[in-house]
Amino acid sequence: MQILEQLGLGLGLASLAGLNLYLTVFLTGMLVRFDVLHLAEKYQTIEVLGHDWVLAAAGVLYAIEFIADKVPWVDSLWDSVHTIIRPVGGTILAMQALGEMPAHMEVLGALLASGAALTTHSAKAGTRLLANHSPEPASNIALSITEDIIVAAGTVVMVLKPVIALCIFTAALFVLWLVLPRIWRVVRRSFEIIRDKGRALFRQEAHA
Repeated sequence: MQILEQLGLGLGLASLAGLNLYLTVFLTGMLVRFDVLHLAEKYQTIEVLGHDWVLAAAGVLYAIEFIADKVPWVDSLWDSVHTIIRPVGGTILAMQALGEMPAHMEVLGALLASGAALTTHSAKAGTRLLANHSPEPASNIALSITEDIIVAAGTVVMVLKPVIALCIFTAALFVLWLVLPRIWRVVRRSFEIIRDKGRALFRQEAHA
């Protein structure tokens, strides 16, 4: 049972980090720091997230992301910068939660964690690109708030009921793997349409 709980914690941290790395670190660190949920001994490996410097850095970076994440196209630029940061951060968090393991299990755990974080990050980035094709900023704000709520709720479930979290995140990742190709096909088609319109406009101006 303990290994399932550790897997639930590790997969949860990696998956949520793909959505919002800094909020995941900050919320988990606050729960650890103030022992709000009376964390058991099995969670001692993530006590480092409750350190003052970690909380301060995560809080400042989340404040920046909170603003950037709600501005059309700025959010996509922010996502592109974090294409490496979120999977790497999610992997580090997951490995911290899993603790010491045999070398081959550490490699396997790192691959699975990075894949989970990259999956949720790709889903977020692709959805934001689609939303940015609409002229109004309301969709970006709504998506950002929804993602923060998911991270907050996921963090609580992950710490309180890690086995249930393992099931939830596994199912969510499976669904995302099915949906992601369609999302990115729509994104690619949208950019192709914009490209074609731009070329047509350029030709009209050239012949004018």
